[in-house]
Parts: sequence; C-alpha cells; structure tokens
Amino acid sequence: MARSLKKGPYVDVKLMKKVSNRKPTAGGIKTWARASQIPPEFVGYTFLVHTGKNFDEVLITEDMVGHRLGEFAPTTKFIRHGGKMQKEIEMKAKEAEIAAATSAKASGDATKAAKK
Repeated sequence: MARSLKKGPYVDVKLMKKVSNRKPTAGGIKTWARASQIPPEFVGYTFLVHTGKNFDEVLITEDMVGHRLGEFAPTTKFIRHGGKMQKEIEMKAKEAEIAAATSAKASGDATKAAKK
C-alpha cells in the first residue's frame, strides 16, 4: 500500500542531515535506515546499508530514486538449490567449458602457425 501523498515519502531525518553536511566524494554514509526512501538529493552519494551482519556499499543513481535503501542490500545470501544431482550437472558444464576453451586455443594456435 502506498504512503499518503499528504505525508510525502519517508526519508529518515538523521540520514537527510548527514547528506546535507557532506560532499558526495567523502566516503560512505553508514546507515541502519533500510526503510528510508531515496530522494533525488541522495544521487551520487555512497551509503553503507546495514544487512544485519555487515554493511553493503550502495552507490545511489538516478534509477534508484523512489525506492528504499534496503532493496539494494539483501539480508540473505543465496547458496544454491539441489544436492548431488545439481553438483553433477555443474561438473559436466564446467568440463564442457574447459573443453571448449582448449579447442578454441588449439584452433587459435593453428591459425597463428598458418599465418607465419
């Protein structure tokens, strides 16, 4: 549900104060305010958004205006799905990639030899 137009977007007051006192090039601004929306004044600044364990660096661009800071700093880390079968599929793909690379290298060496 959208926030009321009468209230305006939620921007953390402390965060806005930090931005107004700094230059965009002066390092990252540490924040825990993941729910704060990104106004146009934040463009060009780097924020260190807390993920629950550490801080992720987020450089604000024009496309991010209107979104929340927390959207760009995920709190969970995706490992992967699957178990033994998935591992076998990944190993076959890796072997195929290695074979393709070696064949490309061999054909590249053959063309170099033909040019000489």
